[in-house]
Amino acid sequence: MPVPSLLAVFAHPDDESLWAGGVLARHAAAGARTAVVTTTWAADTSRAAELADALRILSAGEPRMLGYADARVPQSAPGRMRFCDAPLDETVRRLVAHIRDFRPDIMITHDAYGGLPGHPDHVHTHRVTMLAAQAAGLGQLYPDAGAPWQPRALYLATHPHSAVPGLRGVIGARKAVYSVPDEQVTATVDVGPWMEQKITAILAHRSEVKRGALPGVIASLPPNARERLLATEWYIRHAPITAASAQTELTA
Repeated sequence: MPVPSLLAVFAHPDDESLWAGGVLARHAAAGARTAVVTTTWAADTSRAAELADALRILSAGEPRMLGYADARVPQSAPGRMRFCDAPLDETVRRLVAHIRDFRPDIMITHDAYGGLPGHPDHVHTHRVTMLAAQAAGLGQLYPDAGAPWQPRALYLATHPHSAVPGLRGVIGARKAVYSVPDEQVTATVDVGPWMEQKITAILAHRSEVKRGALPGVIASLPPNARERLLATEWYIRHAPITAASAQTELTA
């Protein structure tokens, strides 16, 4: 049975590698089509070039960037509005166009908290993706954005409560860490065999390594700590959008 094609939608360059790099590499290695849409940062910035390097490592195609400004970094897209401030109908339509162009079987995005850090761009990316995944299959919505296409399932990258103590031991204390009850996690994926690709993709985000953000923390960790932090990815399977979605699962 063919491995389902996968389209990931994340807020910033590096989110794709940090939160779903293992699954992206695993699906690509199995012969699936994979791609990533990034909602913030402009295509002519240094972080866009880093994103292109990371996607090549993960075999996830060329960057697909909506080009809005990061909520906290105005220079991420000079002259463009923040993603959080952009008209909702506009952002949904633009993402629908990517969904209809790529025609994925499954999609991945941030959970409702925006993952561990709860960044506002992560949270808004979740909201826009949830709307776009449904709208993409409705032909009378955004008819200029391509022929209708309905993804069969949507997975939300998350962390269970039980994983947080171990993660805190690696990355240190934060003001807030967002996680979900373990029973809400529906896919626990061992990405150990793809760790080298995942870590190399994370470290391709050189500006984040340099400034000491999470890729920089990972760069400084010994191999066993990297394993604890990165070898498992957790997802919540969103309720099926169509009856066919029940037949499409992440490879675990």
